[in-house]
Amino acid sequence: MPTDTNDAKPARGKKKKKIDLDTVRKAVLVASWLHEKKGRDIVALDVTGLSPICEAMVAVSATSARQAKALADHTLAMCAERGIAYLGMEGYRTGQWVLVDMNDVLVHIFLEETRDFYNIEGLWSEAKPIPLSFSDESGKGPQ
Repeated sequence: MPTDTNDAKPARGKKKKKIDLDTVRKAVLVASWLHEKKGRDIVALDVTGLSPICEAMVAVSATSARQAKALADHTLAMCAERGIAYLGMEGYRTGQWVLVDMNDVLVHIFLEETRDFYNIEGLWSEAKPIPLSFSDESGKGPQ
């Protein structure tokens, strides 16, 4: 399992082709991965010009620390599978607020009560929402 460091790597002997996604497509893709693992209340925000550290944010609620860690693990596994780079992760140990830094996209995985307390959407109320739609109820979102 990953810790608070960059330790998710593709399996040995498999060379993953790096892919280049624009920020909005990457945020939508990450949101679909979170939806696959039953993340709740998924929101994507375009913070271009508002944040000096990223261009988009994805926020999701988890029902438990265990689910928060599973959402983070799945996100990193999908990044490795698709050849999408990430810079690091914080908060994994406690699972209350896990932050995955994908350079231009920050992924915030919160326990429901922690998300309410920090009110990320309120802090970034000037951000433009990125539309999300998940194609069916089986958990498969945009590809």
